[in-house]
Amino acid sequence: MSEGKSTPENPWPVRTVARKLLDWINRLGDVWVEGQVTQLNARSSTAFLTLRDPSVDMSMSITCNAGMIRELQLNEGSRVIVHGKISFYPNRGTLSLRADEIRAVGIGELLARIERLRKLLHAEGLFDPRRKRRPPFLPNKIGLITGRASAAERDVLTNARNRWPAAHFRVINVAVQGPMAVTQVITALSTLDRDPECDVIIIARGGGSVEDLLPFSDEALCRAVSACRTPVLSAIGHEPDTPLVDHVADVRCSTPTDAGKRVVPDVAEESERVRQMRDRGRRALHGWVDRERKLLDALRSRPVLSDPYGPLDRRAEEVNRLRDQCRRAVTQRLDREDVHLSGTKARLTTLGPAATLARGYAVVQLVTPDGPDGVLRSVTDAPSGTQLRVRVVDGAVGAVVTSAEGGGTDDA
Repeated sequence: MSEGKSTPENPWPVRTVARKLLDWINRLGDVWVEGQVTQLNARSSTAFLTLRDPSVDMSMSITCNAGMIRELQLNEGSRVIVHGKISFYPNRGTLSLRADEIRAVGIGELLARIERLRKLLHAEGLFDPRRKRRPPFLPNKIGLITGRASAAERDVLTNARNRWPAAHFRVINVAVQGPMAVTQVITALSTLDRDPECDVIIIARGGGSVEDLLPFSDEALCRAVSACRTPVLSAIGHEPDTPLVDHVADVRCSTPTDAGKRVVPDVAEESERVRQMRDRGRRALHGWVDRERKLLDALRSRPVLSDPYGPLDRRAEEVNRLRDQCRRAVTQRLDREDVHLSGTKARLTTLGPAATLARGYAVVQLVTPDGPDGVLRSVTDAPSGTQLRVRVVDGAVGAVVTSAEGGGTDDA
């Protein structure tokens, strides 16, 4: 019967699916695979081991001749390159890679790969100082990713709490070497990055060999640190150790002890700084008060403030003096004018007709219709029929009027 396409009405039996898988896997041929050795068992002539991808949680079974394991002196955690062919066992439904050649990845090759990855990440800008963030001065909560009960954990916690006793940590213990390290560190990093109370994250590990520190030069971990929104401090190994995560992290600490000192301020130093600033503020305030007091004293010592009524009194005296001077000047002027007026009046009185009349004399001018006609020396000299009139004003002769008979009267 033709197999055709599997349907609910025409399902394939297990043997058909197993046979198809076996045919497809046989067409795959031999492959080269790189990974990290875990769960090694080489007690019999056939060795069984698990080859794990250090960047993700994936692995596969490997079978090989036990002599190959003993010759290369492989152990758990070794990086290897395996050549073989994948076998499918239909009876158990399992896959296994039958290895016919195993090559250990040497230190030189590992360092060369790290250098190539370093250049790649640098070209992508993951090492750019401009993208690095400054950790907070005093974080609310500090995330710590490190090995369980490790010296690195103790160094970070002890030094941080010695500097700032109130420092609050959230510690996540992970594998810091071996095939599980990268996956666990990335998971812990994602957990702490999602914590809204966590203000800074420390990745700490003590010193070790190049192989031990390989997880911290993994590309997946470096990209996870670069994508983290929370500032990350890297404290891996000792001062000479520089895994790639040191270049990607926001702050590189030489050791876990250095990380504990840099993540929080020193309470003694800050207390001393506060005391110094308080003293500076006190001195500045006292200096300002002293300057203002001296200014007030100088203003208060001025005459206008020390004797506010004195200037008014002096101005009042000056006004009185000027008023008296004005009064005297006006009085003197009036007196002079009065004397002058009296003299003028006396001269007028002396020269006026009233004085002449008072002595019994008068000057009479004859005025005819044709005009003045001389002065009469006596009444008898006046023409007959002429009337003489004398007008006296204010006790003096104002005018002498003469007219012919029947003529008019003119004021002289």
